[in-house]
Amino acid sequence: MANTRDANVDHEGHDYDAILVVSFGGPEGPDDVVPFLDNVLRGLKIPLAAKERIAKRYEHFGGVSPINAETRAFIAALESELRAHGIDLPVYWGNRNWHPLLADTLERMQADGIKRALAHVTSTFASYSGCRKYREDLYEATAALEQPLVIDKLRLGFNHPGFLAATMGRTHQAFETIPAARRAETPLLFTAHSLPKSMAEHAPYEAQLHEACGLVAAALEHDEWALAYQSNNAAYGEPWLETDICEKLRDLGRLGVQDVVVMPIGFVCDHIEIVLDLDIEAQAVADEAGVNMVRAATVGAHPTYVGMVRELIEERMSSNSERLSFGRLGPSHDFCPADCCLSGRPGDPKPALCGVPGTEA
Repeated sequence: MANTRDANVDHEGHDYDAILVVSFGGPEGPDDVVPFLDNVLRGLKIPLAAKERIAKRYEHFGGVSPINAETRAFIAALESELRAHGIDLPVYWGNRNWHPLLADTLERMQADGIKRALAHVTSTFASYSGCRKYREDLYEATAALEQPLVIDKLRLGFNHPGFLAATMGRTHQAFETIPAARRAETPLLFTAHSLPKSMAEHAPYEAQLHEACGLVAAALEHDEWALAYQSNNAAYGEPWLETDICEKLRDLGRLGVQDVVVMPIGFVCDHIEIVLDLDIEAQAVADEAGVNMVRAATVGAHPTYVGMVRELIEERMSSNSERLSFGRLGPSHDFCPADCCLSGRPGDPKPALCGVPGTEA
């Protein structure tokens, strides 16, 4: 009889009709911002003033988030990668919060005759926001179809050699901009999206982040590193993960640190929270603190990261595949257990796809 851990692993190889890239989505013009935020904040008790404050952030960029353009670039790179390795599968794209919306994409997939798809969610670390919420959205979107599709989800790649190598490459490029004599003593700050502590307690988010950061720093042979958080929305009324990136930068300034490299490891591509929180707000704090801040690029369409996604696809297409990972935590599961990445809010969790077969996820 298979043990619980084995039940979380897909040992079978499957024939798929398509790949589905599932992303957060973002507005692409000023008229998109409010309806986009309505989608993002649906079901949350967010004060109107907080919503207006968030909407105002988009004014800096004409209401355009980089995320959709970044996702298009990633999909184009993935399509080329699949063709180069003889994988003849169409790639569809559905967003959680803005066009192309997930429900619309699944309707198109059904009309195209797709029966079984493999989903790549553009989130690398386990949390309600980065895992279960997408699975709930997939359940809701497929339940609305006349003939629901079978959808499997790629495992998280936080400790996969491809993600780590791409992150290391981007970080190395950032260090190269600092004078060679100062690089060894330059601190490396990794960042990730802060979460409500009640949410973080129900997922291995922090453990996975620390693991990935340590692996990248070790590969770079760089001991001076720390993890900080950004996009802290604690104004919503509950404690969030700390320490904030801006506070870290102020501390470095007080210590007389000359340079710092910031790597947003918790994000796979640029979007408003990267550009505004780091490139504008954190940069301003660093300037005030007298610290030369160099922001490393996200993995985006880095060939090694795109190659990782292709490898994870091949992993689910073949039986008893080798499951690559580095570090202590081992490869993430293919099937999410029932208590995976709960929201931390009162009440029963919503139904979600991609759980352990034969169980309620």
